[in-house]
Amino acid sequence: MENFTYCTPTKYVFGRDAELQAGTEARKSLMTKVLITYGHGSVVRSGLLDRVKKSLSDAGVEYIELGGIDPNPTDPKVREGIELCRNNNVDGLVAVGGGSVIDTAKAIAAGVPYPGDFWDFWAGKAIVETALPVGVVLTIPAAGSEGSGNSVITLLDGMHKISLRTEKALRPVWSLMNPELTFTLPPYQTASGIADMMAHIFERYFTNTPAVEITDRVAEGVLKAIIEEAPKVMERPDDYDARANIMWAGTLAHNGICGTGRKEDWVSHFMEHEVSAVYGVTHGAGLAVILPAWMTFMANHHPEKVAQFGRRVMGVMSHDDATAAMEAVMSLKAFFGSLGLPVTFAGLGIDKPDIDLLVKKLHENKGNIIGGYYQLGPEQTKEIYQLAL
Repeated sequence: MENFTYCTPTKYVFGRDAELQAGTEARKSLMTKVLITYGHGSVVRSGLLDRVKKSLSDAGVEYIELGGIDPNPTDPKVREGIELCRNNNVDGLVAVGGGSVIDTAKAIAAGVPYPGDFWDFWAGKAIVETALPVGVVLTIPAAGSEGSGNSVITLLDGMHKISLRTEKALRPVWSLMNPELTFTLPPYQTASGIADMMAHIFERYFTNTPAVEITDRVAEGVLKAIIEEAPKVMERPDDYDARANIMWAGTLAHNGICGTGRKEDWVSHFMEHEVSAVYGVTHGAGLAVILPAWMTFMANHHPEKVAQFGRRVMGVMSHDDATAAMEAVMSLKAFFGSLGLPVTFAGLGIDKPDIDLLVKKLHENKGNIIGGYYQLGPEQTKEIYQLAL
């Protein structure tokens, strides 16, 4: 196990009616005027946005709004939000939604006090030293952004989709998590979220760091719980306990606990980011395609940890690592398929992906050699994309 520092300053308020504490938590965080970010209207139609506004008003917190944030969020909304905050003396943000809304709020929070272009942070030209505080009312359990210091934004000029990772600066100061807000999620969105949170665990689980039995078992336990609870939320969308377990799993998958003391991988995310940047697919669905392809490659080149996942999580019995790893891949694909997720490019509606373009953009953004579990150059990542056909 490697040395590590683990800091999770986010306060989680979990359970029924948690969203009604937005005003109280904003006041405790010294917010006096906030920018509320949200997507395309479901929070309006459901009445959630009004409940959040009332909670803020009752606590004496003023607010302005920025709606219309797209999935796979892009830089124009971030720039619009930065200007709104600067022009209206905003001192905090409240993100009402899922990962895209939260990630946009984080980017705005980083950009407001920064004198340069906010993209400098994502391009690696600057480090986030300070940011406005961000609070979250979570509606989609998937990205884990409610508990992480990460934010994924796409720069439209060149279609560069980049994930920024901060240790503390962009972690939400509080996250309000009511599983009831997820009851009406469409099945495909629910399933895609499940794939996304599993991928967050896999990116940490697949490591060459020795002697990490505790975090291995934490990761395996959360994965097994997700696999057990997922069919319940698909069959009974209003099952509160199943929804609660899935919602909390999404947070634990990405708040850093599964990555303590170990080197991480993140190749599957990097590869999927290019797919969703170019083709606009749902991130979790894209991961359901890329992850099995990546694991198939590893079954042939570095099968040990994939085999361990198969035996400990998927119930694989084979003693040979390569065989166990391939059986793990088939079991994972079957699980994703049972949720209605695609496991090939064709299933995503991409019959003829431009693999050469995906490889080119991947290595332009992430370097010629990528990967923590197994180092991959353009020849190897091309093979993985081809395995997703």
